[in-house]
Amino acid sequence: MSVPRTICAARVQKKSLESDLESRSLAGRGVLVTRPREQAAGLARLIEEAGGRAHVFPAIAIEDLPAPAALARVEQFDLAVFVSPTAVGKTLSRMGAWPAAVRAAAVGAGTRRELERYGVANVIAPHEGADSEALLGESELGQVAGKRIVIFRGEGGRALLGDTLRERGAQVEYAACYRRRLPEKGPVDWKPQDIDAITVSSAQGLANLFEMLDPAWLRARPLFVPHPRIAGDARARAVPEVLVAGPSDEEMRDALVAYFRSHG
Repeated sequence: MSVPRTICAARVQKKSLESDLESRSLAGRGVLVTRPREQAAGLARLIEEAGGRAHVFPAIAIEDLPAPAALARVEQFDLAVFVSPTAVGKTLSRMGAWPAAVRAAAVGAGTRRELERYGVANVIAPHEGADSEALLGESELGQVAGKRIVIFRGEGGRALLGDTLRERGAQVEYAACYRRRLPEKGPVDWKPQDIDAITVSSAQGLANLFEMLDPAWLRARPLFVPHPRIAGDARARAVPEVLVAGPSDEEMRDALVAYFRSHG
């Protein structure tokens, strides 16, 4: 027995409506995106596609530094580690083809993708996670005795990666290619009541945010972070509702969607 076309069409229309509602699951929600301005577009787009309103408010400004000395002799290293997509861009935009004899490593999938975008192949990167701990867990970084390793990063930063590689017998050199600083205050396109959730991408960004905005207002909204370590920093600042989303834009979007779906 055939199903009437009108019924089939109704079912298709219902599925289409359900799919549209699913994709608009952030409708009416305002989300503060505090990534550096150069890195905010991807997450902002995903929030908008889910029906939300993304308000970009960088909590970190990226400032160029002179090319590090290690860049001119990168072919002398056995391994080059990049701690962020910014480190990749600030380094590889200043040089020609990447030397094939030098293996590259990335702290996470986003940094790996940026290296691949520049034509760097066979990148070492964690299968899960996106931090120094995850990268240090990869087998290729377990046997580095006698290896010459350069770490491209921002000025300052965590010492765990370099310290651990030295303990494993590697010769480690840091190459700072950018500086993170507090952004200058300027006009914003949102009002405090427009924001239903806040996203933060780093511990420094969190610290800057507490300097730039009213701490009581920040504590009154759910805070989405990429890593348990940053969640610990937020809880130390008495933020009552902290959610660990994961390092990627897609994971952050999914965490926002899941939260607001469960909160009406």
